[in-house]
Amino acid sequence: MKRFALGIEYDGTNFYGWQSQEKLPTIQGELEKALTQIADEKIQVYCAGRTDAGVHALGQVVHFDTNAERNERAWTLGTNTHLPPSIAVRWVREVAPDFHARFSAISRRYRYLIYNHSLRSAVHAGKATWYYHPLAIEPMQFAATYLLGEQDFSSFRSAQCESTTPMRNIHEITLKRENDFIIIEIQANAFLHHMVRNIVGVLMQIGSGLKKPDWMLELLQAKDRRLAAETAPPDGLYLIKVNYSSLEHPS
Repeated sequence: MKRFALGIEYDGTNFYGWQSQEKLPTIQGELEKALTQIADEKIQVYCAGRTDAGVHALGQVVHFDTNAERNERAWTLGTNTHLPPSIAVRWVREVAPDFHARFSAISRRYRYLIYNHSLRSAVHAGKATWYYHPLAIEPMQFAATYLLGEQDFSSFRSAQCESTTPMRNIHEITLKRENDFIIIEIQANAFLHHMVRNIVGVLMQIGSGLKKPDWMLELLQAKDRRLAAETAPPDGLYLIKVNYSSLEHPS
């Protein structure tokens, strides 16, 4: 029995999230079907982070165990031939038996794209969140600094979050504007359910002038999800990288 890690990229628009669901298209379901075809035995995969419906990934990592002897070309090109165009294997590595895509990860990085224009875009629909009110980047950047470090993020977790603790450590958060897009990147040791989208919802309120930057600090101290903004849509969210101390993989 060998254990392999795969790097996965996908457009989550037409899927009901990562996790397998009976009679519904999911990323896990499609990937397991494709790998089973290549291995000629049933394959179960475990991911670094379960993404919700409509969320995308450029750097999802999964692992699986198999008795099948296949070369790198089979696990990548071969698997891709059995996947829909919106899911692709980007790399494969054989890993140690104790490697786990989720529990071995030391950090995850997400990107959130906001299309900030008065009129909606047809081309960017489903790939970026459209926000038609003008957003000022400077107060958003200032507010984001309050999020750094290890803190209680109770105000930014969903009611369905299954984590036993609201404590998370945000290592880095950056915001920049490129023409009509605002790009937010955030890296942490781990994330609570809806944590990134709830943070973005607050940042958009601040950027539009409805709230002051200090509101972010007030929410952190309040530890009450009911006081924060609405959850931002899934369209603009991308899992872009998962970092490990024991796994070298492409950026």
